[in-house]
Amino acid sequence: MSYLKSTFRHPESPKNDLGYTEAVYEGALSTLCAGCGHDSVSNSIINACFELSLEPHRIAKMSGIGCSSKTPAYFLKGSHGFNTVHGRMPSVTTGANLANRDLTYIAVSGDGDTASIGMGQFMHLVRRNLNMVYICMNNGVYGLTKGQDSATADIGSASKKGLPNMYKPMDLCELAISLGSGYVARSFSGDKDQLVPLIKGAIKHNGFAFIDVVSPCVTFNNTSASTKGYEWVRDHKEATGTVDLVPKEQEIIVREPNQILETIELHDGSVLHLRRQPNSLDIQSRESVLKSLEDAKQKEQVLTGLLYLNTEQQNTHEIINTSDKPLNSMTKDDLCPGSEILEAINESLR
Repeated sequence: MSYLKSTFRHPESPKNDLGYTEAVYEGALSTLCAGCGHDSVSNSIINACFELSLEPHRIAKMSGIGCSSKTPAYFLKGSHGFNTVHGRMPSVTTGANLANRDLTYIAVSGDGDTASIGMGQFMHLVRRNLNMVYICMNNGVYGLTKGQDSATADIGSASKKGLPNMYKPMDLCELAISLGSGYVARSFSGDKDQLVPLIKGAIKHNGFAFIDVVSPCVTFNNTSASTKGYEWVRDHKEATGTVDLVPKEQEIIVREPNQILETIELHDGSVLHLRRQPNSLDIQSRESVLKSLEDAKQKEQVLTGLLYLNTEQQNTHEIINTSDKPLNSMTKDDLCPGSEILEAINESLR
């Protein structure tokens, strides 16, 4: 088995308006578990940037800590990137965006990085309406620390130890809408036909764009009570050494992308009911969207698609009236205009 990524590409591979093939937007070989939905999300980002003919060096990819935050290594190898401290990606992205507003900011995070340690930063990022794309790869578990329940885990779902989650899940889409995000969507990692257009729309949106992607964990999406679970087999096997297993699973792909309602069977035998956003939903009405999300929960369904859109909001630069010229391209004379200008600013604040 080779761990080297093949450099061979078909000589007649399609090219975008820039003359680039999709290979230009790829990254390193993924080290995530085989079949992980996060890799599908990475591929959707690659597809979206290729189809929009974006210059890779005009993109900044940002992340925090977690399985999801490893993925920037696997796409857009020619772009800028910053892997931040756990939960602090929003503040680092804000600083980078204020310094250079001309880049396209694509940030990836997980449900732990977003809904737990990074919740405070996430909330203020939405409130300030920073011009960026924020993709949360949501699997309901802390994969890097071996499968504990996250803040988005469904009540009653079993953790790695088989204990049912006692707390109600946090709905990041409802939170983003309530805080004023102008673009809110939800999708499934295996529904590429839906996810790629959502990412393209998010990139084109002026302001904060949030996409919650349900991405099941292939390693910890099983229970210890099952004799066919990986943990049970490990615990009941005669040990000849200290080893661990990252099981190989097939990626979960939707079967009927054109259906309104679809049932997805997860690796542990449980099911996920996906309901694509109906045409009757008024995506410009916060009240209508929030009601639809709550109605879907009552039916144990996950509402997907573009959920909310508001194109009338000002982004951070417009709110605080920053310079149209990026700070990183300004000269000393621009940044230090002299004491008279400083005194005039101070006087205006008295």
